[in-house]
Amino acid sequence: MPSIPSPISDPVAILRDLITAPSVTPDAGEAIARLARILEAAGFDCETVTFSAPGTSDVVNLYARIGQGAPHLTFGGHVDVVPPGDAAGWRHDPFSAAIEDGRLYGRGAVDMKGGIAAFVAAALDHLATRRPGAGTLSFLITGDEEGPSINGTVKLLRWAHDRGERFDAAIVGEPTNPQAVGDAIKVGRRGSLSGTVTVTGRQGHVAYPHLAENPIPGLIRLMGALLAEPLDAGNERFQPSNLEFVSVDVGNPAWNVIPGTARARFNIRFNDRWSRPTLDAWLRARLAAAAGDGLAWTLALETPSSDSFLTVDPRLVDGLGAAIETVTGHRPELSTGGGTSDARFIKDYCPVVEFGLVGQTMHQVDEHVPVADLVTLTAIYRVFLDGFFDGADRTA
Repeated sequence: MPSIPSPISDPVAILRDLITAPSVTPDAGEAIARLARILEAAGFDCETVTFSAPGTSDVVNLYARIGQGAPHLTFGGHVDVVPPGDAAGWRHDPFSAAIEDGRLYGRGAVDMKGGIAAFVAAALDHLATRRPGAGTLSFLITGDEEGPSINGTVKLLRWAHDRGERFDAAIVGEPTNPQAVGDAIKVGRRGSLSGTVTVTGRQGHVAYPHLAENPIPGLIRLMGALLAEPLDAGNERFQPSNLEFVSVDVGNPAWNVIPGTARARFNIRFNDRWSRPTLDAWLRARLAAAAGDGLAWTLALETPSSDSFLTVDPRLVDGLGAAIETVTGHRPELSTGGGTSDARFIKDYCPVVEFGLVGQTMHQVDEHVPVADLVTLTAIYRVFLDGFFDGADRTA
């Protein structure tokens, strides 16, 4: 078994520096600045780029790059975090980065400043053993992953591509492990599509229903049609697709008024048997059959949506799996479960996988990471980096 290199850089110190820069989405500027200072001191060329869009907050993003030529590996991540909620409910101040009983507490410790800190530490140690010209290493860091994801990674990728950047592989440091570091690599994700079904009736007095047309029974019928049968049974790569209604609303505060419209919002998480066009067709066929001729209904699908994807690149998937086995002694599961991440944008530019910390406390009060997990993740990233750039001229 290959030897595990001894760490030099301290991921704990890097993580504490990032956590103590509160960066509740989309206000991530100080955390971006601190990360840029760390990388610039190590020789990275860093550029902060701010993107805007009507109706959204400006978002600061970071692109950092070192080296030249192929292969080019990029690390994707976000320093924005969800709000901590009531700070009084936390064991420690959510932005103090306190350490107690071997655990480092703070909002973003797991999701995902911890993953960034581990990769930075691993990258600095890796770079100390090779000449920067032997391949390219970069960071794509956003402050808009926990928010609407409009002014973040999707635009940063386009900006980098327009400047001539070409990536051969990417790792996103999201917390992918259910129980222990090394349990799972996310090699793909199901797609996501949201929509609204609206039924239009005629408003009236509840005492005179013959003068009105209640849209609620029709909406219930349409909802039942969409839930009557599963979309599919899944396959060897993906779990089954599922449609979930997330709200039903008529906008009616009165007790004596039959509403004029009723609407239901839903989200579909779908595997590679489906796409937006095929789901659109399936939804409309189901709804039309259930509605018949007498029901006035509409379907509106939200934009953007995301397609499913699966990464099979051996250098990336097998290389990371081998690094995990080297450090932990076991092979990880190759998973496509869970929600979406910025990997859905990166997959349009290069093969991408996700691998980070254990996700059990993300978004919770007292979010924390065991220091031992942070050290383990750093070691895995370091072994992977050494293997990915194997063949480069070594100086140590």
